[in-house]
Amino acid sequence: MLNRPSGMTHPSSAPSPNLPDWPHCGHGTTPENPMGCRGIHVTGHTACLAHLTDADRDAYLAGLAPGSDIDHRGTPFTGPLVSALLDALRDPATGHPRLGLALFGSATFEGGSTFESATFQAAVFDQAAFQGVTSFASATFQHRAVFYSATFQDGATFESATFTSGATFESATFQAAGFDRATFQNDAEFGRVTFHGGAGFESAIFQGNAEFGSTTFRSDAGFDSTTFRSDARFGSTTFHGDAGFEQAVFERLASLGPLVCAERVVLSGAVFGGPVTLSFAARRLECRRTRWSSTAEVRLRYATVDFAHAVFEYPLTIAAEAEPFVLPDGLPVAEHILARDARDARVRIASLRGVDAAHLVLADVDLSGSLFTGTVHLDQLRMEGACSFGTAPSGMRWRTWPPVRFTQRRILAEECHWRASQPTAAGGWTVALSGSGHVGPAQLAPVYRALRKAFEDGKNEPGAADFYYGEMEMRRHDRTGTTPAERRLLHGYWLLSGYGLRASRALGWLVAAMVVTIVLLMGFGLPKDAPKQEATGTVPPGGGKVTFEIDKADPQNPTKDRFTGKRFEKALNVTLNSVVFRSSNNDLTTVGTYIEMASRVTEPVLLGLAVLAVRNRVKR
Repeated sequence: MLNRPSGMTHPSSAPSPNLPDWPHCGHGTTPENPMGCRGIHVTGHTACLAHLTDADRDAYLAGLAPGSDIDHRGTPFTGPLVSALLDALRDPATGHPRLGLALFGSATFEGGSTFESATFQAAVFDQAAFQGVTSFASATFQHRAVFYSATFQDGATFESATFTSGATFESATFQAAGFDRATFQNDAEFGRVTFHGGAGFESAIFQGNAEFGSTTFRSDAGFDSTTFRSDARFGSTTFHGDAGFEQAVFERLASLGPLVCAERVVLSGAVFGGPVTLSFAARRLECRRTRWSSTAEVRLRYATVDFAHAVFEYPLTIAAEAEPFVLPDGLPVAEHILARDARDARVRIASLRGVDAAHLVLADVDLSGSLFTGTVHLDQLRMEGACSFGTAPSGMRWRTWPPVRFTQRRILAEECHWRASQPTAAGGWTVALSGSGHVGPAQLAPVYRALRKAFEDGKNEPGAADFYYGEMEMRRHDRTGTTPAERRLLHGYWLLSGYGLRASRALGWLVAAMVVTIVLLMGFGLPKDAPKQEATGTVPPGGGKVTFEIDKADPQNPTKDRFTGKRFEKALNVTLNSVVFRSSNNDLTTVGTYIEMASRVTEPVLLGLAVLAVRNRVKR
């Protein structure tokens, strides 16, 4: 327990800057500054340490011993004065300064100060001002260290420092700070701290709660390889640069955020040991090879997410938030640093490569630029809400001859990349995100097949149809895994009915076939006149029984007036009857008979494809 001298205020109740609650030096008073120096009297004197006479200062320092308590609140320090004080407290056994209760509240340190390797029984630097580079590297704080509302105008380093009890930096201001490899054995409070420059906590260890609520990082912040053994609280934290948590370990984390990051939140290689909810409004979230050992929910705004090779064996949900996050007090999280993205808060998935998607749920995310090749158990992926994919280019493409018009459907970014890379690309295809690699139809066909099954299992039949079409397209273009005969069959299936999914195409071919049949029948299949029956007989000589033979004359093609209204009506009747395998009961020429036979084979097939396509579109 930290015992304070009488008259010393708690850090959370800072004294008035004009009325220190200790007997102050008053050196250098002027009309503009009637108070003068605010440093506390050295015991037995009426001046602070900085304004003692040389003889009195030397006598005071000589009376100190390693482990002595000191009280220099409000005292202005220079670098040499700090060095002299620490030399007086240096432990001969270790060669490092050892302080008892050290009170430096509201003190000022000019020109840079170093407390490297010093040992503090307890330290209070509340409202202290540090000018110049300040170092507490390898320092040890055996009891609570208080830096409440302290100001570090230049760089400050606490590298490899050890905080045995609690550490309070609440409302402090840093130009730049380094806490690399620092160890916090109890709670660490960094609430409402402002870091104007870079902040580094690489390889730090937080054994107690790490409180960074409402903290502002105006530049990059690094927590790489940091270990959080208790709760890590980053509620309403704002990062103006990158927030790096690469290879960090969260052993017992329940909630991280909501926080706002203007650039990247990097969780690549991080490990989450317990159930967690991550709430980020960020431009990008990188979770490459991140490991979750329990259930997790990732709720995002604005972010583009890279989940390549992430590992999770329990359900994990990635969901987009339509509205700003709300704090426990009911106020929304401020997102002004993301103002340039305010019109588009969509969450985009950049990559799921190498992920086992058996326990993955995606909700209301944009998958138009996502890389799926290499995803395991993709057929078990669950997609809920409005998950969107890219679409094929619209309109007619005149880059090649004949002109090309692509079927409108949902497609994968990797197919866009592959088509755009082809020498005969028709245009309109955009290159996918970097890292798509050399992916072709052989790799994409299984991906489309797995996504089709995922949509079917989710009872989203219309969505499954587009991925069935994509699977067939990739098989048709695959020159390694699909035989030439199969590719020709698939090409015909695509040409006639769009793989049984494009009813308009099949109906178009049916109408074209019927028109051709009608024209051929009018030109060559219908006789000039209906053949009449003829009876012929033979009268035996001398009388007797007469025998008659009744026959029809062969139908004859007309020599003129082939295309008349009457002949069109007759040809239409024959054609319509042949579509449904019914006999027309019309006399036809020999050529017409073969035309009708061909029509009975092709046109019902086309009709069946059209019916199948309609059924598939309605079902799917």
